[in-house]
Amino acid sequence: MKPTPLDPHNPTHARQMAEVLVAGFAYLGDFGWADMASAEEEIEEFRQEDPPPIMLGIWEGDTLLGWIGGLSAYHGHTWELHPLVVRPEAQNRGLGRALVADFEEEVRQRGGTTIHLGTDDTHGQTSLTDADLYNNPWQHIRNIRNLARHPYEFYLKCGYAITGVIPDANGPGKPDIFMCKRVAP
Repeated sequence: MKPTPLDPHNPTHARQMAEVLVAGFAYLGDFGWADMASAEEEIEEFRQEDPPPIMLGIWEGDTLLGWIGGLSAYHGHTWELHPLVVRPEAQNRGLGRALVADFEEEVRQRGGTTIHLGTDDTHGQTSLTDADLYNNPWQHIRNIRNLARHPYEFYLKCGYAITGVIPDANGPGKPDIFMCKRVAP
């Protein structure tokens, strides 16, 4: 299945994008998009972006299985990958990897050189949870362990590197893990 462009102004696309956000991030509870209203607000923010965001989805028939979004930063030199989400029942089929690969190509086509993303650890999924990340953060990053299927390992497999953390970004002991990848010379 090949990713295709999504249009957040298209009501069918927007509704299904919101549904996938709710389904794909349900395991995060209030840290994700817990309901359609919050997911629809996220889609509305994409409608307001200038320059327009990159938005790609993978469909099976009339059902959106997953999608990826990206926002321009630093005058188009970098792009923030936000979000990447696949319906739980469609995971582990290579859809996320396909979405990331096509997103990276789209960034290159638009003249971008770097992609950055944040991947929160709000539920104790890595060894960074509850660590004192102000005390020698690079040692903690170097020794990071995945305790419960945190997505940072997926991004490592896609060629991204951990480039930093924001300690307590989501509350005490709940960091945001920053990752980046160069996609063009």
